Amino acid sequence: MNFENGILHVDSFLAVTLGIVVLFVGKRLNEATPFLREFSIPEPVTGGLLFSILFGLVYAVSGVAVEFELAARDVLLVYFFTTIGINASFKDLLAGGKPLVVLLTITIVFMVLQNVTGISVAALFGLPTPVGLLGGSVSLIGGHGTAIAWAPRIAEDFGITNAVELGIACATFGLILASLMGGPIAKFLINRHDLKPTKVEVQDVGVSESEHNQRIGYLDFLDAILAIHVCAILGLLLNEGLEELGLKLPLFVTCLFAGILLTNLMPKNAKRITGTSWPSRKPAIALIADIALGTFLAMSLMSMQLWTLIDLAIPVFTILGAQFLLAVIINIFVVFPAMGRNYDAAVVCSGFGGISLGSTPTAMANMSAVTQRFGASHLAFIIVPLVAAFFIDLVNAVLIPFFLANF
Repeated sequence: MNFENGILHVDSFLAVTLGIVVLFVGKRLNEATPFLREFSIPEPVTGGLLFSILFGLVYAVSGVAVEFELAARDVLLVYFFTTIGINASFKDLLAGGKPLVVLLTITIVFMVLQNVTGISVAALFGLPTPVGLLGGSVSLIGGHGTAIAWAPRIAEDFGITNAVELGIACATFGLILASLMGGPIAKFLINRHDLKPTKVEVQDVGVSESEHNQRIGYLDFLDAILAIHVCAILGLLLNEGLEELGLKLPLFVTCLFAGILLTNLMPKNAKRITGTSWPSRKPAIALIADIALGTFLAMSLMSMQLWTLIDLAIPVFTILGAQFLLAVIINIFVVFPAMGRNYDAAVVCSGFGGISLGSTPTAMANMSAVTQRFGASHLAFIIVPLVAAFFIDLVNAVLIPFFLANF
């Protein structure tokens, strides 16, 4: 940790340590606040938002900005999505075939509507089309990565000098809204339609509220870590191979695919060097998924520099208000009925709330909070990350240039 030019730089080790503290603070706040628990607000969201506000107050009072080295956070993301792949079976993928196509179709239509909404609201402020796109699929369903990738080009091609700041502002507040949307929507749908899981299954992430005393031995944990590392190595090789072919994907996507491949190619009862079978859907995998996702999201939210967004508050909040309303309407009146009006559909809606304005990890955190309270949904944990982590980037790569050229 060092201080230079009014910026306090926090290295990876301390950033991870603080991320864990933030996660525990969120847990304690959720336990002490019935509202947060009742609406399944993820614990890392509670703690992360609190700390980002505290760091904002520090900057307001002292002028000192806190910046974090987040390389370790990205490793946690790889861990998490690898566990999702390890838990996936071809049987689930086949069962999710039609729902996957339905959700993908809805998501593509939603992305078009999201861009139209952003452009329309921007026009009310006399702002050009690219500004509306920055408040649309570029930064919302695309997230910080897409915003950072496209904003410099928009700034250069269209003369919008604050494009980067605007994109990051929309992505940041969109992430907050997405984190707060999924749980309440799922709770509303579950209670209104009296929904329950069709069968009791092992959790994909974490353990349910009724299973907190479940014991996991150190060898179970180490066995799960080894499986994750083997999948991650294969995922890295796949990633490098695809890049050589001209297809660049985030590393966590290829690690997800590697987990799926090894899980389904591994003989079910084959003994490994550990003396155990492949740890698909074992409690240790679910525990590691919970640790990785929670710490990743806590670090992401605590590191937001909210003070950089104040000057853009009015147009950003107006655009986000319209986008939030659109996302809620599509979720309740389109996604839920199209996905079958059952418990799985309600969990998918909590995930869609996360990806519609935020990011794939936000969607997974929303679904994790809901399923740990109400019950597992393997279908949701298969189709939502496939749509969010893979197809969205491909669709955005076509939609963004189309809107920039034609509107």
